[in-house]
Amino acid sequence: MSDAIHDGPEADVTLVREELFSLCRRVLMRHGFSEPHVEAVSDALVAAEMDGSRSHGLYRLLGFIDTLKNGAVVPDAEPVVEDAAPSVVKVDANGGFSPYAFRQSVPALVTKAKASGIAILAVNHCVHGTALWVEIERLTREGLVAIACNPTQSYMAPHGGRAPLLGTNPIAFGWPRLNADPYVFDFATSAIARGDIELYRRQGKEMPLGWGVGRDGNPTQEPGEVLDHGAMLPFGEHKGSALAIMIELIAGPLIGDMLSVESSEHDQGRGSLPYHGELIIAMDPARITGSAAPQHMLRSERLFELVQQQGARLSSQRRYQARRRHHEQGVTLSRALYEDILRLTT
Repeated sequence: MSDAIHDGPEADVTLVREELFSLCRRVLMRHGFSEPHVEAVSDALVAAEMDGSRSHGLYRLLGFIDTLKNGAVVPDAEPVVEDAAPSVVKVDANGGFSPYAFRQSVPALVTKAKASGIAILAVNHCVHGTALWVEIERLTREGLVAIACNPTQSYMAPHGGRAPLLGTNPIAFGWPRLNADPYVFDFATSAIARGDIELYRRQGKEMPLGWGVGRDGNPTQEPGEVLDHGAMLPFGEHKGSALAIMIELIAGPLIGDMLSVESSEHDQGRGSLPYHGELIIAMDPARITGSAAPQHMLRSERLFELVQQQGARLSSQRRYQARRRHHEQGVTLSRALYEDILRLTT
């Protein structure tokens, strides 16, 4: 931590990647997480912080440790990987955080996808609190096209409703590219990620209208009213609502795991991170279109070029820019967040 930049007692703190990783490790090891979980979780949180995804970066350590203190996660859980079918891998996270379970099951998923052209990974009984794009990028590095999604807890009202029922239910997609960063998107089906609303509350700021309703079902700009008494809203009205329901089904009952409402019931009001499952689909262009795969993948580059010619931005472009900038300049954390995280190391 010696390289941290301090300009006064209230100044923000700038850390390089190695210091961010060290800080994560100190927190997680202090609270008894096993070494594989420490490494996998730290990788995911630091990746998000380096890419400017603040709602899924080191801020998440606060929720991770609260979840542990609530008895809602197993800090040394050992995932069990099962060869369930020719194109199906299952991994039982046994109540641990999801990054280690994903890491353990990736080799089998990649092997099956490259053998059959498509394979799915069902992660069961995991506690989830990290960004999906981290996993998606890992698969694009294997030359695979990938989709990932999961329920959460019942934080969001369906379109036309007023009470929490659906999860924020993120969905992520990744497309590998030659000599370029992969095309990746990762977004919640809610109007905004829950972590972003939490950050507004932490900063004492009002949030934009349209993100949620209060206990009376009316729109509100008070983050605490939405998080504690009301409900988040789907993006695109009925469209986001329908996608959220789809994710509930294919990443819940289809893989033998919980709906968001069941995850909330499991939590029993403790306020822990969600306990549920995750579905990942991996597809291999080389098996689907054979020797013509490189030609067809090059055709996708035309689409990306045409998008950018209109002045539009490709999804994840800002993340990659932030990643390069933060590798050079470090990441700046607010003094308040930095101090809160440091307290977790004692």
